[in-house]
Amino acid sequence: MSLGEIRKEIDIIDKQLVSLLKKRMNCSLKVAEIKRAQGLEVYHPGREQEIIDKVSSEGEPYGEHIGEIYRFLMSCSRELQHTSLSNKKTDFLPPHLEKELNIEGEIACYGNIGAFTHLALMNGFGKNNINPLFCDTFEKVFKAVDQGAVSFGIVPVENSSAGSVSQVYDLLIKYKTYIVGSVNMPVCHNLLTLPESKLEDIKTVYSHHQALSQCEDFIRKMGLEAKEYSSTAAAAEMVANKKDKTIAAIGSEYCGKNNGLKVMFSSIQSFKGNKTRFIILSKNPIIPKNREKISLVFSLPHTPGSLQKILTRFSLHGLNLTKLESRAGKNGDFETCFYLDFLGDVYDSQTKALLLDLKAQLPEFNFLGNYKEIELS
Repeated sequence: MSLGEIRKEIDIIDKQLVSLLKKRMNCSLKVAEIKRAQGLEVYHPGREQEIIDKVSSEGEPYGEHIGEIYRFLMSCSRELQHTSLSNKKTDFLPPHLEKELNIEGEIACYGNIGAFTHLALMNGFGKNNINPLFCDTFEKVFKAVDQGAVSFGIVPVENSSAGSVSQVYDLLIKYKTYIVGSVNMPVCHNLLTLPESKLEDIKTVYSHHQALSQCEDFIRKMGLEAKEYSSTAAAAEMVANKKDKTIAAIGSEYCGKNNGLKVMFSSIQSFKGNKTRFIILSKNPIIPKNREKISLVFSLPHTPGSLQKILTRFSLHGLNLTKLESRAGKNGDFETCFYLDFLGDVYDSQTKALLLDLKAQLPEFNFLGNYKEIELS
């Protein structure tokens, strides 16, 4: 047979396959109605595996490939069923969550006055009546939100050059906290010293470990000893109070002025396009009307290609992933958690169906939020 003849045969087979697939998907919708009536779950792993094993056996010598096709077919069928049942109330998407995000009042804020988290809060939401409740650890911010002492909190979650703030991701799961907003802010670091200090006096520099990491080239070039401190603002306050000409802090210009320090060197970060992302936390989920980004955390079954299969499903739906990061689980069995951000609307029927299906089949699945991200310049 010629190539053209083979292609014509493929076209005939594809036409037959499409017709049969449409019939199969119609059957899936009928199954969804029965499951609705009987209160059954959409995901039935035993039944799915039985079908995959059967077609893999019958499909030899192409059994492995046919089995893979059917795995994807099963996921499409589940999503179709979830879409059909989308009026069913879920435990993370009740409709009353959709409302305006109003950040005001007392807000738990990591750091002190002039810290970059404080600047992100005021620059991103400062038009409102905001009273920062400063906390010297990330966990104190989460506790204040969790215990209802405040309605919202703000913490840094990642930096464009130093990477993610791992502890914050762990605390998101520990406290079952939601992300309801986000702020991306350029971060310009400065070497802050006592007014009378000279360059040759400075031996040691203090700051938060993320700031030290972001300025490591400058610190190395100047031959300074780097020491971690709880926050950039706290480090500046300590330098001001110690009155020791041999120590300096790394922090914002605002922070320096607030503590009576001078900027000996400005813009000392290794990458001039340095940005930090800050997230707004809430104990209760809020889905703002101008939402654009969705955050998830999930674990995967210990099966070959499980991550690739999940990512393929996002790709086929045209969903743009903006972050994917793995973290070791905390249960002691070497399980890996994945943190994933993508652009989307959780009330879109297809996106919602995909998330419901992932929740049903993954060992652990947490919806962290669907929110607007503010870009500061």
